[in-house]
Amino acid sequence: MSSKTDIVTLDFETYYDTKLSLTKVTTMEYVDDDMFKVWGVGIKINHDDTEWFGEDETKDALNDIDWDNATLICHNTPFDGYILTQYYGHKPKYYVDTAAMCRGWFPGQSARLKDCATRLFPDDESMRKGEELINAKGIYDLPPDIEEQIAGYCIQDVDLTYAIYQQLIKNYPQSEMDIIDITCRMFCEPTLKIDRERLIKYHQQEFDNSEKLIENSGVDKKVLSSNKQFAQYIEEELEIPYPTKKSPTTGNKIPALGKNDAAFKQMCNQHPEFKHVWDGRIAVKSRLTETRSKRFLAAARPDDTIPVPLRYYAAHTGRFGGTEKLNMQNLPRGGEIRRCLVAPEESYLYVADLSNIEARMLAWLANEVELLEQFRKGDDIYSNFAGKIYSRAINKKDDPVERFVGKTAILGLGYGMGHKKFKDTLKAGAMGPSMDFTESEAQDVVNTYRNTYAGIKSLWTKLEDLLKLSLHKDNYGEKYGPLEVIPNGIKLPNGMALKYHNLQSTSSGLMYESRGKREYTYGGRITENVIQALSRIVITDSILRLSKRKDLKVVLQVHDEIIIVAKDTEPHGTMSSIIDDMCLSPEWCSDIPLDAEGGFDTSYSK
Repeated sequence: MSSKTDIVTLDFETYYDTKLSLTKVTTMEYVDDDMFKVWGVGIKINHDDTEWFGEDETKDALNDIDWDNATLICHNTPFDGYILTQYYGHKPKYYVDTAAMCRGWFPGQSARLKDCATRLFPDDESMRKGEELINAKGIYDLPPDIEEQIAGYCIQDVDLTYAIYQQLIKNYPQSEMDIIDITCRMFCEPTLKIDRERLIKYHQQEFDNSEKLIENSGVDKKVLSSNKQFAQYIEEELEIPYPTKKSPTTGNKIPALGKNDAAFKQMCNQHPEFKHVWDGRIAVKSRLTETRSKRFLAAARPDDTIPVPLRYYAAHTGRFGGTEKLNMQNLPRGGEIRRCLVAPEESYLYVADLSNIEARMLAWLANEVELLEQFRKGDDIYSNFAGKIYSRAINKKDDPVERFVGKTAILGLGYGMGHKKFKDTLKAGAMGPSMDFTESEAQDVVNTYRNTYAGIKSLWTKLEDLLKLSLHKDNYGEKYGPLEVIPNGIKLPNGMALKYHNLQSTSSGLMYESRGKREYTYGGRITENVIQALSRIVITDSILRLSKRKDLKVVLQVHDEIIIVAKDTEPHGTMSSIIDDMCLSPEWCSDIPLDAEGGFDTSYSK
């Protein structure tokens, strides 16, 4: 093969059965299983015809490709790319995932190959995914007639994948293709490592703690595990009424025994004499940390590297999501699992976090000059707004509770939250102390926010009106700031778009279709979509710039954080340069005052 970059479209067909299936286990567990087997592979080089290579031919066919000069295209590249890199040892120059492209181009719609093909080629019946794979389920060694069916099935999948790529690449921004490449590489060529010894110790500790709580409860584990039996135990043995709630599916009353059920919490507080029973119940039903640590151990490679499964465009706004049952988008700060993620030898993990990016972007798009100036000066905006609520000076050290109210308001009220939800948010205490506000007090805070930041309130109406314009072709191309009206959506400054499938204006408001369901949207929610999408671009722009540096490797992205592996020499200078990069404003909002903070350590300790 020549030294030019070749496009290699590929699809592995692998053994699966009732238990060994991607619906039951993670990709890592699937490929690592003793029963894992590649039946064959379909390969298309550039525009050439797709060829099928059976089990005995696959390795040689892959070896014949110059992967250093190859762009790999798959539909669900984290799966096929993982097999290519971890099972066969080949690393392509560039990764493309057409499923990811479909999620980005058609947010809220199915990215399955079958659905993408139908959506992109609605009038071409030849462009349809086959169903022959089911005929091979549970057959370890394919007989000739079944292999012939699977070969045809695989060739069709490869051809569909390549056609989807050719269709979408025409308008897909190169910057987003590079983000897809980086995301695939995090999973297929892992750099991040685990501290195996520490993780094993933590897993055992969590297991032992749970078992001890269950034992101390004095209640059989089967009773604790069953809603019906536990409700009966409460009523007959403890002689107190068990709490109930309305079933969201049947409408009937059912036991409210989940740890987050308000009625269950109330019962626990009212009967502290049975704390050992409540603790046992929670221990049986809530073994999340124990399960997660086990999954992280199972996902790690023999060299202790761990694939990072991030789902590109998991959200309508372009935000990443967690997948493969690890959900690395949800690693609580200070948590032990986070600390069990470590840098390779002679390296540090550099963690940089964009400060208040959504609040800054909201202030910028709403042209809230005073609030932007507070950000620019480095003011504590939470304390500043709390001062307006309490009519006195507030500071972080002396007034933590009052400042928390200000923080909750700044982070929550910018998207149209009403006073009742604000009251409930404070009461829940999810991000701080639980606080009881009357409806009148909560309404006063909401009014203060909307009067103080009238530009933000106006923005809700402006963006709702902007989306309404997308219903009529005469309005296409209309702009507001960096946003542009397109059919049923709003184009973003990076070439992607917030798209609202089957958008309609009804007497009850705007409706659109997402994940097969009809949803209402309104000014505050549209504003939230826009701000999150624009904030995401700021973060991914920095990822793209940092990834081009030879001395750095981006290994994870969590919300507004970028996690990087780099050498442990001159760490302060490295950290400073990363922070400087994250504070670079995009051309389309060059005057937004950005800020970032971070630190470095051998583990993900921030």
